Parts: sequence; C-alpha cells; structure tokens
Amino acid sequence: MSKIPMNTIVEMDGDEMTRILWKMIKDELLSPFVELNTEYYDLGLPKRDETNDQITVDAANAIKKYHVGVKCATITPNAQRVEEYKLKDMWKSPNGTIRAILDGTVFRAPILTASVKPYVKGWVKPITIARHAYGDIYKATEYRVPGKGKAELLFTGENGETFRKTIYDFECAGVLQGQYNKDSSIESFAHACFGYALDTKQDLWFATKDTISKQYDQTFKLIFADIFEKEYKARFEKAGIEYFYTLIDDAVARVIRSEGGFIWACKNYDGDVMSDMVSTAFGSLAMMTSVLISPEGDYEFEAAHGTITQHYYKYLKGEQTSSNPIATIFAWSGALRRRGELDENSPLCGFADKLEKACLDTIESGVMTGDLTVLCDRKDVRKASSTEFIAAIRNKLQDMM
Repeated sequence: MSKIPMNTIVEMDGDEMTRILWKMIKDELLSPFVELNTEYYDLGLPKRDETNDQITVDAANAIKKYHVGVKCATITPNAQRVEEYKLKDMWKSPNGTIRAILDGTVFRAPILTASVKPYVKGWVKPITIARHAYGDIYKATEYRVPGKGKAELLFTGENGETFRKTIYDFECAGVLQGQYNKDSSIESFAHACFGYALDTKQDLWFATKDTISKQYDQTFKLIFADIFEKEYKARFEKAGIEYFYTLIDDAVARVIRSEGGFIWACKNYDGDVMSDMVSTAFGSLAMMTSVLISPEGDYEFEAAHGTITQHYYKYLKGEQTSSNPIATIFAWSGALRRRGELDENSPLCGFADKLEKACLDTIESGVMTGDLTVLCDRKDVRKASSTEFIAAIRNKLQDMM
C-alpha cells in the first residue's frame, strides 16, 4: 500500500510523557500510512531555554506560513521547574505565546464515546468551550510588594494626557498585578465565536462578570453585543440559533442544568478553567480536542491536557504506564484533516477520519487506558498500557486501510 502524500504542516514537539506518546503515535499510527511532511520545532523545555524561547516564536510564525500546526503538550515552568531544569529564566507559557502571535480563539470540545458516560447525567451533547486566547493574566505584569507604599494605575496617552488612580495604599507586604486586553483582539474573538456558531449550527453563550469588572469585562460584553447586532443577528435568526450574554456564575448554573449542544465563550482564564471542568465532567481530560483558529484562518491543534508528569517519572523508572493518548492522536488527525481540506486532498481527510474511528472502536471493543476503565460500567473492560492501547488502535486502523 502506497503512503498518502501531503503538504507541509508545522510540528511542535513537547515535554515529558506526552513527548514519549508523540513519538509512539508518529511511529505506529502515522508514518506507516502517510508521507509525513512537517517543519519540526522542538518546544521541549531544554530547547526553549537554549534558544531563550525564540523557537516558540519561530514555530508560531511558521504556522502563519503553512496555515496548519500540531503541538504536543509542553511545560509552563514555575519556580520548581526552574530549579529542576536549571533554567535561565521562568519562561512564559508556549501556548500563550503562540496564541498571542496568532491572535486566535481556542475551541475545546469533548470526544464522546458510548462506553464512557458523563458525570453530569443530563449532558447528552458535547459542550464546546470557546476561549479567548489573548491577554488577561497570561500577559499580566506582576510585582511582589515588599512593604508599605502606594500602588497606582497610570496611563499616558499619545497626546500626553494621563490617567492616574490609586489602586491601594499598602500598609504591609502584598502582591500587585496589572493586566490588559485590546479592542481589536476582543473583536477577533467575537467574530471567531459567531462564525464558529454559524458553521456548527450551535447556540452561543458568552459570560463574564461585568457587574464587578465594570470597565474590563463590560468592554467584552459591549463589543460582542455591538458586533452581533450589526453583523450576525439576522444570520443567527435564519440559522435558527441563539446568542445570549449572562454572568459567569449564572452560566455555570445553566451549564450544569443543560443537556449540552452549545458553545460557551469565555475570557482567557475562565476558558482555561472551565474547559478542564467540562472535559473532566464528560469523563477525562485526555478526551478533549483543542484547536486555535486565527482571524486569518490559521489552525493549530493540540491536546487540552498537560504533560502527564507523574506517568513520566514512572516511565523513567522503567515502569509501564497507562497514559491516554487520544487527545494527542486527535490533534494529529485534526491537523491532517485541515491540511487535506486546504489542499483538496481527500485521501488525507479520509485517513484522519479512519484514525479517529479506530481510536473510538478500540475503546468500544473494551480496550482502554486506566483513566477510562474507572469511568466505564461495562464488565468486559481490559486496562491496557499506552503501548498496548496504541497497538490495538494500529490493528483497527490497519484493517480499515
């Protein structure tokens, strides 16, 4: 059988256990069937440190060039990681850097399978989290206040006019944080959400806390409302779908009582947290897709979870692990499908479909990783190691091909 040809996509390798899974997926599920054509960037923490994180910037710009990228999970270092890896600096989140450069919106949705039931019994349809991928605390400036003193918010306009307001008169040590966002990025976020809702024929919810954040969050609310009224209201009515705004705490209550089947748009941090809540409530963090879409139509696919650190330490000791590779496999299938769509390469799109079906058929056959076995009520379930699970998927895929 000849391999399926393809044009270039940007490949971004990562850290720890997901880096191990990344190689296994390429060797067992991709390279035997596809002539993998990737521009490779090693975003593992050692390489980011070696290049002063320039490699992350280069990878993001490469996505702009080739329009499709696929990324492995990466470490965002804290003080402990700086010591562990002997880093020169506490480098920022690679995801945050890539999102800022692409000015995109992240859409995360659960991967559903009949054998794994959601913890929230009323959820019968997937819930997609649309996460703004710019600014907020991910680009915040922070300061550890050492003692007494006055903290002020100062803005100097281009014309020399200034705004100054006291944030707090510190009577003791404390902490200070300044965050920002841009109207242009919020507008891109709104267009992405409205467009995705129309493409998928799903209702769109948007939630912030404008009753407390009367300038910051209210700006999001007003921009969304203005763009919807001017450009999307009639199109939503024609499509038979709805857009509405609500407070974030009200949205949480509504989501739990819902049956699913909608898009929930959130600011950057809210989307980060709520996507983990939604994916866990549907079953497992490893069963959630994540795609970043830029205003120019560039796509970056990744798993929504982290680097599976605990399993990696076991792997280093020579122990077998049962890490779930599904989200990482679906990142690859999503990237291959998008490449195929852009190039009208139907065999590549078909391969992506078969790869995903092979994954779900393997789970439905009763072969699962440990995170799924504890969620499944079936009696015929067999816990497989990561290697065994990927081998079982390979067998299913081989039969389909």
